[in-house]
Amino acid sequence: MADYVIAYDVGTTGIKTCVFEISNAIKLIASAMEGYKLYVMDNGGAEQEPNDWWDAMCRTTNRVLVESGIPAERILGISFCSQMQGLVLVDKNGEPVRRAMSYLDQRAQKELKEGIAHGLRIAGVNLFKLLKSLSITRAVAASIKDPVWKYKWVESNEPEVYEKIYKWLDVKEYLICKCTGAFIMTQDSAFATLLYDTRKGMNCISKELCRMYGVNAEHLPEIVRSTDMVGRITKEAAVKLHLQEGTPVFGGGGDASLIGVGAGAVEPGSTHIYSGTSGWVSTVANKQVVDASSMIAAIVGVNPGAFNYFAELETAGKCLEWVKDHLALDEIDIYLEKKHISESTENLFTSLYDYMMHAVQHVPAGSNGVIFTPWLHGNRCPFEDANARGMFFNISLETGKTEMIHAVLEGICYHLRWQLEVQEKKVKTSKIIRFVGGGALAPLTCQILSDILGREIETVDSPQNAGAVGAALMAAVGLGMIDQVNDAKQWIKANARYLPDMANKSKHDRNYQVFKSLYRANKKSFRLLNDRKASSVSLSN
Repeated sequence: MADYVIAYDVGTTGIKTCVFEISNAIKLIASAMEGYKLYVMDNGGAEQEPNDWWDAMCRTTNRVLVESGIPAERILGISFCSQMQGLVLVDKNGEPVRRAMSYLDQRAQKELKEGIAHGLRIAGVNLFKLLKSLSITRAVAASIKDPVWKYKWVESNEPEVYEKIYKWLDVKEYLICKCTGAFIMTQDSAFATLLYDTRKGMNCISKELCRMYGVNAEHLPEIVRSTDMVGRITKEAAVKLHLQEGTPVFGGGGDASLIGVGAGAVEPGSTHIYSGTSGWVSTVANKQVVDASSMIAAIVGVNPGAFNYFAELETAGKCLEWVKDHLALDEIDIYLEKKHISESTENLFTSLYDYMMHAVQHVPAGSNGVIFTPWLHGNRCPFEDANARGMFFNISLETGKTEMIHAVLEGICYHLRWQLEVQEKKVKTSKIIRFVGGGALAPLTCQILSDILGREIETVDSPQNAGAVGAALMAAVGLGMIDQVNDAKQWIKANARYLPDMANKSKHDRNYQVFKSLYRANKKSFRLLNDRKASSVSLSN
């Protein structure tokens, strides 16, 4: 009889619940998706209702069991892959004391400045605190979006809420708590707090860093490994999930940890690129490396002794969603001719995305000189600026929607190239790069990425499910079905390859140089337009 596990891929805009068969391969049997709201506020806030995640998890679990026909008793375990660096503050009963603060939240400017961006500085960070943090965790909380500043924002602005805090959890840790009643945090989530002591023999939350930042160390939960069985589904949770009471629950990991595993990029020197709502370039390293000036650090992953040298782009696929809503579709309801691309509402987005790729496939490399910057919600790496924004540059009378949509694809890939080049200052990246996420579903995007990077690109089966595959692997290792995380390279094979067109690359090389100059040339303008405190500052300043 086949063995089955359920993996939950908890994203920014929705959860995908997947049933996998574990035999001589990891086979997707059934999946269900349900969305939830992201509340984006004028003051830079970005929040979600934790119970929306839980309700969507329960409903989609029931749907995949019904669709697959697999009895609940045949599910041997569950695991998670989720968005990271959220702040979920709960009371002793595991109930949220406020809405969760998303990794996209940008409110903590004051807390960041007071906490680390004052005094004698290097790369905008207080020298003493920089050195102290680097010595303990080999990274530094220098971004406005780092969870510690969200925590401090709550302390400063919502003291009555702060008094109710029992534990500080991340997204999947909240769902694990709902399933089991356990308050835990996997090692990769703990590292993402940037309070985690990675020194040999430590592997714990640093009380020294907590004192330095003014964090109550008692708010941090027990730390576990991603392959650990962290508890079993309680009777109450089993009723809501339609699973059996006592089903093992495994720690799983964050998306930055598990998508690389699901891509099969697990050996030191292996590089993968992800394009989903966000995007990144990640290379496996056998030691911790940090580049504070470029906002890159080797983060703790799910594989013991290995680290992911990680460069993040806040909005990748989110830019294509913006294009769909505001450029491809006509939001003011003016049409020369209406065409129904799909009669199925459920498949509308996928069909429109595919249609956009079809419509722009013959636009030449370089989009006839049009360049797009994918900083629709600020940027983190290789420069940190919450005020940075997207733009179309070099539009002419001859420019049409097809060039602009094509330029969005290229702009995302130009930024990924920038991150790859910055990574190579510290580590050696792989010649062949695994590309996963929803962006890897489109052959056009894969070829553009290959042309811009000048590298061979490989994709895998169902690249949009790489995170769920990684979570399934965590459960399989925990259950003893698979020996170790490194075996992922044997289970995850490439299904397509793309070689660079060097003639196209020469065109991209020209545009890429302009692309990199656009932030520097517009930095003051971004600040004037988007920083409330700078609204009275003239450009000449």
